[in-house]
Amino acid sequence: MTKQVRRSALLAIASVAAVAGTLLAPGAAQAQPVSSGSFTLSGDPGDYISQGRDWSYSTESGDRLSVNGSDDGRVVSISIDGANGDWWYADFSAPAGEKLEPGTYTGATRYPFNDEGPGLDISGEGRGCNQLTGTFTVTEAAFGPEGYVEDFDATYEQHCEGGTPAARGRVQVHNQAAPEQLAVSLNTSTEGTFDRLNGNATLHGTVTCTADVPVHVNGEITQVKRKTIIRGTFAATVDCVAGAEVPWSATAEPSGTTPFQLGRAEVNTTASATDPVYGNSVTDKETVTVVLTRA
Repeated sequence: MTKQVRRSALLAIASVAAVAGTLLAPGAAQAQPVSSGSFTLSGDPGDYISQGRDWSYSTESGDRLSVNGSDDGRVVSISIDGANGDWWYADFSAPAGEKLEPGTYTGATRYPFNDEGPGLDISGEGRGCNQLTGTFTVTEAAFGPEGYVEDFDATYEQHCEGGTPAARGRVQVHNQAAPEQLAVSLNTSTEGTFDRLNGNATLHGTVTCTADVPVHVNGEITQVKRKTIIRGTFAATVDCVAGAEVPWSATAEPSGTTPFQLGRAEVNTTASATDPVYGNSVTDKETVTVVLTRA
């Protein structure tokens, strides 16, 4: 069973709560493999989640942990894949409008149906609470950009369905300092060419970036001749090399029957790329006046 199917099955347990609750899942970074971390769970006799047993996992023991943080720092979600096939999830949410930081959060209810208050959800191995109450204490929380989780350390106590038996444990996440975010810079040359045979215009320039990524360049050129507006779009993709000026070139076909001609034109250009670490789109835009000469 895949992680996504497992998670969906556990969320389906709370179908009644889902009707009344509101999903509070802000944008998050891509799942990060945890460099060093651990997850422990134990419980009282009668606790549904722990089954009254002790469970323990760590990266040092060959278990895999991954973490997602919301880009506003409100939510941290950890998934645990035990080397023995066990699987667990742990979600921690600060109250609405707040960021997770050291302190004790009382009155937690089941994430992501926790409305304005703090949220908690410890589930796995096919078991999850329909409704829960709990408390968790964060002793360390450090975030980078776009929800990147550098450090997170929290202890928790969770009660299912209003019961007295509790599940208790601790989660620790330690990652390297957040990598630099991708930056892309665009330059469009003020010199272009037109082709008298087909009426096309060719534009060019350079892009620079801080990581090796594909960069997509696209835009629109507009020229006015004898009260006639001539427009065309262009696009190109180049493999950007970190720290280097990489040239790009693209051709625009006129959208109508009037060809591009000698003279000035306005060019709107956008360069975009996906950050390889954080998964967000990074863009740079500019508008320049280009002088077209004969190719």
